[in-house]
Amino acid sequence: MNTETGSSCPITSCPDNYGSMPSCAGLAVPYVPFQQNGAKKYSQSEALSNGTLFPGLNLPFHLKTEGSALPSDPLVELQALEFVVLELGTYLDTHPDDMEAFDLFKQYAAMEKAAKETYEAKFGPLMKSSAASGASYRWLQDPWPWNYQQNEVK
Repeated sequence: MNTETGSSCPITSCPDNYGSMPSCAGLAVPYVPFQQNGAKKYSQSEALSNGTLFPGLNLPFHLKTEGSALPSDPLVELQALEFVVLELGTYLDTHPDDMEAFDLFKQYAAMEKAAKETYEAKFGPLMKSSAASGASYRWLQDPWPWNYQQNEVK
């Protein structure tokens, strides 16, 4: 009997099976997947549609959106980058010594910053605080991002 899990299954025999429940997990015992250093990662659009950057934490959810079904536009790209930065930051909270993840975090944070600057230069501020960086207050004067997506604004 494993005293850590309360089951007869040793922890080492429960591999990271991409979100499936290990056969040794008891029916009434909750199972929380754990992250390993150097874990595989989804692309940013797959991460956004799956709700996690890490395939090993991807438990099956109903009604999820397939990554290929997401529209390909600057706002969705920015949301995907923001999601990956958030996921990597959360991972680094528990794995601060994973230098590969930290390098990815820095890379994606720079990509997110550049994408946000590009988006705001073309479509206006995304956050009220971003409106402070312009020559005049444009928060309520510009169309909202969803107006651009629906081709209401040309």
